[in-house]
Amino acid sequence: MDMTAAREHIFRMLDVDGDGVISRHEYVTRPDRAAATLGRNHNDPLVSTARRLHERVFAAMDANGDGQVTFDEYAAWAGAQSFDTVCREALGSLFDLADTDGDGTLDRAEFSRLREVLGNNADNAATAFDALDTNGDGRIDRDEYLSAIRTYVSTGTSPMYDALVATA
Repeated sequence: MDMTAAREHIFRMLDVDGDGVISRHEYVTRPDRAAATLGRNHNDPLVSTARRLHERVFAAMDANGDGQVTFDEYAAWAGAQSFDTVCREALGSLFDLADTDGDGTLDRAEFSRLREVLGNNADNAATAFDALDTNGDGRIDRDEYLSAIRTYVSTGTSPMYDALVATA
């Protein structure tokens, strides 16, 4: 997959209603949608942190400040630098929501629930987990997970994302 295709894939996942733009509402409610699916209380401090971090990311993506991010805005913004400066923390906060036992890792079920709430199908999530679990211990740590996402947004490919976007 090339960089344009990778960015198009992520953009489509973030454009929840499929209208061709990522609205502020679509993006900043990701933590609430994740929390509901993952069994977290709306008032959980981890949810509050995730909301705040997602607000920061949206503000950075929305280059013209109109409350909507077009694909051109997203494509110009996305990449390793954006990931390192704002996305890593926001995506890490979603990892933390999925880490129901608070051990800093996701087991297969936690990982699959997180990826499903973010728009991937369950079969692909299971395959992606296997691609990330290189030591076979049945757990994915936060750094492994975030590194795989960074690789994808920086290069257009990673074993995890190759599995997530594969045709089921």
